[in-house]
Amino acid sequence: MACTIVSVCANRLPRMPKTSAALLLYRHRPALEVLIAHMGGPFWARKDAGAWSIPKGEYTSPEEPLDAALREFAEEMGSSAPDGAAVPLGSVKQSGGKIVTAFALEGDFDLDGFESNTFEMEWPRGSGRMQEFPEVDRAEWVSVDVAREKLVKGQVPVLDALLAHLES
Repeated sequence: MACTIVSVCANRLPRMPKTSAALLLYRHRPALEVLIAHMGGPFWARKDAGAWSIPKGEYTSPEEPLDAALREFAEEMGSSAPDGAAVPLGSVKQSGGKIVTAFALEGDFDLDGFESNTFEMEWPRGSGRMQEFPEVDRAEWVSVDVAREKLVKGQVPVLDALLAHLES
């Protein structure tokens, strides 16, 4: 059946991309370091390069991206981000189509209290058994060069935006 202006063809309607907000924490010790998080769950368990993310999560309107970034940081890291003025770094589109709006915040964060929230999924697939996994299973302060190797490719431009901000 062909679509017309009057008919509705759900499989041909454009999908709105999912939106996420991220908070990239950075510090100078003495060299520049950024805080990144390894994605939890069985799919990422044995992966390192390309398996890390800036703490982030999805949001929908009317929530503001910065509010979502701060909320998601607290959920994934186990406590609130340090106080300070967050700087917008722009948005990037990841390979799956998700649009990530990123913010940078200078500050320190003690990883001793790190404890991520969890999610539940059937694992192994098709087993009918539900298991709980941390959304983030570890976090580290790393140099920007190391972050370039570890982050999912779609988030690497956020590092460039941070460096551009710091140079201005």
